Amino acid sequence: MNFLMCEPHKAYFEVEDLKIHNITERAKIETAIFQHRKLSSTIESFGHKVIKAEELKDHPNSVFTKDPVFCTPFGYIKMRMGLESRRSEEEWLGNMLESMGKNRIGEITFPATAEGGDVILSDHVAFLGFSTRTNSEGINQLSKILSSLGYEIRVAKVPQPYLHLGGMMTFLGGKNLIGVKSLFERDFFNDFKILEVPSDNFISGNVIFLPPDKIIAEKSNLTAIKILKKFGFEVHEIDLSEFVKGTGGPTCLVQQF
Repeated sequence: MNFLMCEPHKAYFEVEDLKIHNITERAKIETAIFQHRKLSSTIESFGHKVIKAEELKDHPNSVFTKDPVFCTPFGYIKMRMGLESRRSEEEWLGNMLESMGKNRIGEITFPATAEGGDVILSDHVAFLGFSTRTNSEGINQLSKILSSLGYEIRVAKVPQPYLHLGGMMTFLGGKNLIGVKSLFERDFFNDFKILEVPSDNFISGNVIFLPPDKIIAEKSNLTAIKILKKFGFEVHEIDLSEFVKGTGGPTCLVQQF
């Protein structure tokens, strides 16, 4: 499996207006770089390939490679960012994927907004999040693209304090999911086994799954870590606190394909 990542360099640290970039606190440079490298080296240690993108100038959130595009087994979808300050990241990452021979299978266009953190794929179901970043037209356009690929579409509303659906749940292979079950409609998880976590923080359901049984979790996500270990997953805890300041979790920092 390949992982597209963007190590922070200047933009993530030289933020003048935190609010427009949805960053709660400036990150510490040395700590953030160390944490990011720890994540990428851990992924590589399990035999996966990490491909690094150059940080996009004046775009502090370009470190969060999950959102501007969404990769499927058939090619990638170019998104349209809901956070205005992130616009043009879509072109940046899309161009990089195409330079590696990846095919664009769809594009989200105005007036739609949609971000990669609001899309979670299992083998046959596309879970979509209706959030402050992905609007109703974004859901409609994503649904058309993904249903044409054979996916069953399931949509859920993403409540506060969650930014994306990916903060609430993660697909763990097969019929397994981890998520905040209490915040979803009863039939949303039909045919899946859900490892339930509480809604105690905005990344409570956000972990990186590395088949067949390895998990990378933010070390403060204690309940999820305990539950995953109980069910036999090999959990690796990494301090990603400098990226939590940017309202991101582990999956936000990687684009898997």
